[in-house]
Amino acid sequence: MSKTKVKKMLFILSKATLENVYAAFIMANGARMEGIDSEIFFTFFGLEAIQKKKLNGLHVATVGNPAMHIPTMVGGLPGMEALATKMMKKEMDKLDMPPVDEFLEILSASGVKLWACKLAVDMFHLKEKDLIDDLDGILTIGDFYNQADVEGTQILFI
Repeated sequence: MSKTKVKKMLFILSKATLENVYAAFIMANGARMEGIDSEIFFTFFGLEAIQKKKLNGLHVATVGNPAMHIPTMVGGLPGMEALATKMMKKEMDKLDMPPVDEFLEILSASGVKLWACKLAVDMFHLKEKDLIDDLDGILTIGDFYNQADVEGTQILFI
């Protein structure tokens, strides 16, 4: 049985909750630090993580998130999402984690490719000017899958 080394990681980010965005960013950054090519494909609500007007206002999901360990009804109370987001950002600050906009710049500078999904961009009536300057382009899903045409490529859906 042969072992194939991971050479490329492709992340598909479909939700721009703070916990999902940072999970994708940390894993993509970690891959680059290990010398592994890394790309993130932002689709559907994941596009909010690369929209200039929305990227620094991302929140923690409190409703339907079993990891919150609070009943859904409580998670839906007014102010719970803001409180959970504030608490998470406070913990992230203690670990010196960069804000979303800065993290995107770090990822781009390290060679992580950042792609927007064409279907989602069209569906939400976005223009390229609405998205971050460090974006590598807008791809169809077929174009993105072509990025995986390298032995040792792994795709991870977040």
